Amino acid sequence: MWLNISFEFSPPKTDEGDRALLEKHIPALKAANPDFCSVTYGAGGGTRDKTLKIVDGIQKQGLTAVAHLTCVNHTREQVAELVGKIRALGCKNILALRGDPPGGGEFRLTPGGFEFAAQLVKLIRETNDFSIGVAGFPEGHIACKEGKYADWQHLKEKVDAGADYVLTQLFFDNADFFEFRDHVAVKLGVRVPLVPGVIPILSATGIKKFTQKCGARIPAQLGTKLEQIGDDDVAAAEFGIELVTRQCEELLRAGVPGLHFYTLNKSHSTVQVLKNLGLA
Repeated sequence: MWLNISFEFSPPKTDEGDRALLEKHIPALKAANPDFCSVTYGAGGGTRDKTLKIVDGIQKQGLTAVAHLTCVNHTREQVAELVGKIRALGCKNILALRGDPPGGGEFRLTPGGFEFAAQLVKLIRETNDFSIGVAGFPEGHIACKEGKYADWQHLKEKVDAGADYVLTQLFFDNADFFEFRDHVAVKLGVRVPLVPGVIPILSATGIKKFTQKCGARIPAQLGTKLEQIGDDDVAAAEFGIELVTRQCEELLRAGVPGLHFYTLNKSHSTVQVLKNLGLA
């Protein structure tokens, strides 16, 4: 059975971080033969140039890159210009997102820009030479006040606009993903691949902050375990490898089309999970 394996990175904040990512962690993960590596796009487009730099660096290592692109703080013309820059790098893959405003808060429409990710997907699709991914949220998007079912309907609109596949937000309870998959695929008739996103925990404090930002739920039992681990990052990483290995085993048994790893710009835990799964 075909199985897509992919990794997500974020543009580092320092030159030293750039070197560590491009010279250490990406080469270590390259050995796992990923189908692609995606690069995030900071809130409000704050890492625009860095995103393109990392995309270029990934491709120069012989890997397929996917550039994230958002609607925030961009007019239609600016988005079209960015699409052109991505194409000029030889990258033909975009993850189209509405995006988060810098500093949090509510999304505000930029005059002359896009309000919804589906509109961004439509613009990119008009060029007809990109593979387009979009984000899905098994627990519903944190900003969708109407609830998860309304959010899942918005996902269908993104797919109808021309998206080729869906990468989900991270989650810890596979039941959330299975409900999402059944509703989107069966009730809404979405036929593109729905690829679950998973994250190897590196620290108890870090994952709590990360999930607060993205709206992912930490189940009670997991929360208790994280409290017990406390500030012991070595124990947290070992536990994270075990946890995600078990999570992925269940997802694979359920026939998912791939696994998308939120790497946090590190390689060891993700590589170890893939080894545990026999996929490295």
